[in-house]
Amino acid sequence: LSTLDITISILVVLCLVTQAISQDMPYEELLAQLQACPKECNCPQNFPRAVYCDNKGLKSIPTIPLYTWYLYLQNNLIETMPLDALQNATQLRWINLNRNKITSDKVGEGVLGGMKHLAHLYMDDNLLSTVPSPLPVSLEHLRLSRNRISKIPAGVFVGLDKLHLLDLQGNKLMDDAVTEVSLKGLTSLVQINLAKNQLSSMPLGLPPTTIQLFLDGNNIEKIPADYFKSLPKITFLRLNHNKLGSAGVPKDIFNISSMLDLQLSHNQLTEVPVIPSGLEHLYLDHNKIASVNGSSVCPVSVDSLDDSTNDSVPRLRYLRLDGNEISPPIPRDVVMCFRLLRSIVI
Repeated sequence: LSTLDITISILVVLCLVTQAISQDMPYEELLAQLQACPKECNCPQNFPRAVYCDNKGLKSIPTIPLYTWYLYLQNNLIETMPLDALQNATQLRWINLNRNKITSDKVGEGVLGGMKHLAHLYMDDNLLSTVPSPLPVSLEHLRLSRNRISKIPAGVFVGLDKLHLLDLQGNKLMDDAVTEVSLKGLTSLVQINLAKNQLSSMPLGLPPTTIQLFLDGNNIEKIPADYFKSLPKITFLRLNHNKLGSAGVPKDIFNISSMLDLQLSHNQLTEVPVIPSGLEHLYLDHNKIASVNGSSVCPVSVDSLDDSTNDSVPRLRYLRLDGNEISPPIPRDVVMCFRLLRSIVI
């Protein structure tokens, strides 16, 4: 070897060592990781814990290197997840299997449950008919949107104390599938997305930790008067594109101190519900509302408000009323009540 070749080789090794240190990865592991990279995939030297196998036309999961943390398998033709599919990749933190052809009967029992470090599992746009079980107790985000899921196995979430986000939108869930039994164990849940399913009533069994609840595109007609008593932290609520009429919505149902964003677009409401003082964004467009009365929707007495912007002034900043039967202008008492409004669409 020439002096130049030796110098280049030394530089390459030094570069790899530097990258390994920056990734908190021993040099020996780095070499083993890169050498074990599947021929169908890409394993970048500057991000050695990631394996990119997306958009490759794969029909099965290749053998994944031992030290992989991030695995990208989206946009393939994968149909199965046999028990040994990921047995070598015991350190996985993140798996993206979106947009494949995986069915529930082809997911090996235990293929996911044994992953002690897995925090993010994405299986959107597959052909699943049930939530996979068992799931790893380390899971923080679970995305299963746009599948064919009609069943949530009892106890599937028990032990998942770290799960913050559950996305089940665009499935075939009915009321009998979303119950206290099926949701048991979600003790740390913050966001749940049940939009575009087949629900006809508000889901039961949601944990009191829930902050964001998305129920757009269902067939919900009413909300029980005490529904939100068990959800003291609810902050973002989306019920667009349902069948809610004012008769099924108690007047003060949304008068919750934690509520910041309320979306009720494309329903059948004829009245504006009481608006909580802390609410900042309200979407009531495309309903059947004919008028807005400030004295009935204002959470405080208009007469008690002075010209200041103290804590007693309702916080509403954005209001949509277009697509109703309301004719402008907005009544003066409404403007006086919600004096922090910056945008109103009518």
